[in-house]
Amino acid sequence: VQLQASGGGLVQAGGSLRLSCTASGLTFRTYGMGWFRQAPGKEREVVATVRRSGSGTYYADSVKGRFTISRDNAKNTVYLQMNSLKPEDTAVYYCAATTNVVLTFASLYNYWGQGTLVTVSS
Repeated sequence: VQLQASGGGLVQAGGSLRLSCTASGLTFRTYGMGWFRQAPGKEREVVATVRRSGSGTYYADSVKGRFTISRDNAKNTVYLQMNSLKPEDTAVYYCAATTNVVLTFASLYNYWGQGTLVTVSS
């Protein structure tokens, strides 16, 4: 199983980025997907999650209204559209896959991508 995340980079505050995560080696449509992030010196936290069908989503309060998670089961890919970025969004972003119905706890995820760095300058 491999989760390949991409799309990170350096952006000014107020800008946008779109992260992608393509999965291989698993039946993608049977997994809930999540984006997590970890800033230097901080614990990993959930950013957004999406259920298998794509119909149910969850957002952390800190990103609600600015970020949008979506998935394309035909392409085995989950996306995170990030708008109105703030310096506090700077972190390594990870995508992850889980067979569990609870999607907000990192410990319940089966597979993790390698992470992609997002840096937001002020």
